[in-house]
Amino acid sequence: MASDTPSTLRNLIIYSIYVRAHSPEGNFKGVTRDLERIKSMGVDFIWLMPIHPIGKINKKGSLGCPYSISDYRSVNPEYGNLDEFLELIQKSHAIGLKVMIDVVYNHTAHDSLLVHEHPDFFHQDQEGNPVTTVPDWSDVIDLRHPNPDLSRYLIDSLKYWVSLGIDGFRCDVASLIPAEFWQQAREEIANIKPGVVWLAESVHTGFIEYRRKHNLTAISDSEIYSAFDLTYDYDVWPILHATMRGASPVRFMLELYRLQHAIYPHNFIKLHFVENHDQQRVLDVVKNPELAKAWMVFQCMNDGAWLIYAGQEANEVHRPSLFEKEPICWNRYPTQGLLTRLNQLKKHSAVVEGHLYYREASPVVQIAWIGKATQLLAIINLEQNRGMVTVDLPDGSYIDLISGATIPIRDRETAIPSSAIILEVPPSSNTTQFHSQLLDG
Repeated sequence: MASDTPSTLRNLIIYSIYVRAHSPEGNFKGVTRDLERIKSMGVDFIWLMPIHPIGKINKKGSLGCPYSISDYRSVNPEYGNLDEFLELIQKSHAIGLKVMIDVVYNHTAHDSLLVHEHPDFFHQDQEGNPVTTVPDWSDVIDLRHPNPDLSRYLIDSLKYWVSLGIDGFRCDVASLIPAEFWQQAREEIANIKPGVVWLAESVHTGFIEYRRKHNLTAISDSEIYSAFDLTYDYDVWPILHATMRGASPVRFMLELYRLQHAIYPHNFIKLHFVENHDQQRVLDVVKNPELAKAWMVFQCMNDGAWLIYAGQEANEVHRPSLFEKEPICWNRYPTQGLLTRLNQLKKHSAVVEGHLYYREASPVVQIAWIGKATQLLAIINLEQNRGMVTVDLPDGSYIDLISGATIPIRDRETAIPSSAIILEVPPSSNTTQFHSQLLDG
């Protein structure tokens, strides 16, 4: 993690928006119209997937992928004009939202401005034609790092967007670009606007292994933390996703989360989610709304920042195509209340100031945030079990901070919830044993 990353970012709530899919219009105005609702959920940052013009040569689908960019310094006319984008930023800031945009610096469209002006910036085949290093990404060609002139152009592009009010950057496949570039970019941006947030889409470990075997750049999450505040959870995602499908035991997943705490800098921050624009919707994976709720509680209350992908609050099952216009079916926001409450609990003093402990107390998972003055205990039913579970709390009646329901504990047992409950532990209770048992797992 960058040396100046504030610890408060581990409580950050980011809301990811695909402009094309967010409204029937599929433009900046459609997003601007929805900002008040998004803010009411307790969101800190909106992250806009790429806002730039899309290349036409070798495009995928009828509209092309937003990650195939033709010009880093202008906006996609499909979404509107620059004034409409600036209005989105201004409205966001006025209601207390910060704005993050996507940075796609590993590749460009085949017909990008850079390929015409600076063909030497690209990977080339033996005939001098620009190419991609990932065959499946047929609609893009790869920039070749390191190159001081390329770095200058890209960093100056970042400075331009910061000058317009941008507060953060989500950097696409950041692991495929040398750490030295990101370090330089962070330093130069900090000189003109301190506090800009840097989120890395770090990649799956299998992809890093593949690239290194082919003598291509692939930096690890540990290296990325030298320049970034937050990284993706893709180092454990394959196991997490298998656990969500019931194909891998919960205990294995928890051990991987414990491993993260041992191999990364002590103040590292991961971005947790149950879905994003590249992964299946959670309800498409688990099928069961109660189980989906349990996974949202687990990931939100995990140790790190929390990402909501637009449409999640509407219980969307379909993930919009990156290549076509498929507006989200909002359906009255049935999960918005849950997400709003979780976002509030993400700012609870025990979470902000305390430490997280995991425990697999079969047949459920318990995680606890233990602070100096207060503690939270989450009981999460990730395997849809029934019956009773042992809870290391004094007998009595507790209030579920999610639903407001009264939760009785008798003989240190309580009923397994259908999805999850979160209890506030009184400071007066004997927590020493509770603390040690969570540590032992």
